[in-house]
Amino acid sequence: MDFIVSFLSTPAVLLGVVAFIGLMAQKKDASEVMTGTFKTIIGFLIFASGGMIMTGALQNFNKLFQSGFHIQGVVASPEAATALAQTEYGLVTSCILILGFVMNLVIARITPFKNIFFTTGHSLFFACVLALIFKAHHFSDLNAILLGGLLLGFFSAFFPQLCQPFMRKITGSDDQAIGHFNMIGYALSGLIGKLFSKHKEQTTESIKFPKWLSIFRDFLMGVAVVMLIIFYIATLKAGKDVTQELAGTQHWLVFPFVQAFTFTAGMSILMSGVRMFLAEITEAFVSISEKFIPNSKPALDVPTVFPYAPTAVLVGFISSYAAGLLGVAIMAIFKFPVIIIPAAHICFFSGGTAGVFGNSTGGWRGAIAGSFVAGLLLVFLPTVLYPVYGTLGIEGSTFPNIDYNITGILLDKLLSLFN
Repeated sequence: MDFIVSFLSTPAVLLGVVAFIGLMAQKKDASEVMTGTFKTIIGFLIFASGGMIMTGALQNFNKLFQSGFHIQGVVASPEAATALAQTEYGLVTSCILILGFVMNLVIARITPFKNIFFTTGHSLFFACVLALIFKAHHFSDLNAILLGGLLLGFFSAFFPQLCQPFMRKITGSDDQAIGHFNMIGYALSGLIGKLFSKHKEQTTESIKFPKWLSIFRDFLMGVAVVMLIIFYIATLKAGKDVTQELAGTQHWLVFPFVQAFTFTAGMSILMSGVRMFLAEITEAFVSISEKFIPNSKPALDVPTVFPYAPTAVLVGFISSYAAGLLGVAIMAIFKFPVIIIPAAHICFFSGGTAGVFGNSTGGWRGAIAGSFVAGLLLVFLPTVLYPVYGTLGIEGSTFPNIDYNITGILLDKLLSLFN
């Protein structure tokens, strides 16, 4: 059991197996099979390493920002919330994860929803949400596993379908789907972008920067500048003592400089990994689709869309994070029972992707508006389920993702009718 759970929780290995099966089905020779399989695994690990570097830098930013601006509340982080739940509900969560992947394959085979979900980290988080909701309503472990696995499998196939019309616009093909459980938010961002459809040609990528801002034409340079600014704002506000504690032996004013460029380096690593593994897995998946699940598509993590509109990612991050901070102010003013603090790394990946979707239908205006709405949902939706998790001892963190929360809220309300 431990081996299977570990296997399904390692996306690089899982994608490598998919590449291996696909290449074998194409009757490639041994060297081509090995090369394609290994490149898939290596590319994904490069991609994951870049993401970890970026997340680490953004978590340092979160600490500086919260300390400097004296924001007290619950940081919405699925990693932390899942870790809190594992001691008591680890078995149920793991079994839902395994059954959910199997049901995803079954549902893709027998329904029009032909998406195979490969972002297993997100599947784990969703499995944890489902386990917590069912256990909060006193379901037995077996019933929670069976129902949770069925729901996870269904939503893994169904939610990417909501985004597919926009994915075709973004990528120019129907070869891949998005696999990241903020898909209701991404589809909503694409729909909001349509409100600005008459300006859709004025995309984030076609912005004509004045000469003194020409550095922003290079995506990585633009990221570096923006991150330098926000890191130094947070650092100066937090002060020397707080920053020095995070910096260790490094000078406290050097720390934000290094963190900003560390984040940018992580982004560069991530993008190169995406290009490597996406090229291999797409080719290998053709055979799997034809032989086992006709017309199926791999649903992959959000950075796979970043190269199509990199400036929109930056715009979406800034817009969604601003929306999250506005949400904090509203919650404080109206004395919400809990204040949800937006995590910068969540806003970057989720808000940035919402920016790409909004940009595809409404240009830069759609990118700003769509990601702003997504940012509001990321902070307000978790306030509904936080008390439910509290009854199970899960306090101090929560799940920010839009799909988890909308599904969880509806499921919680439905089950409450039978209590």
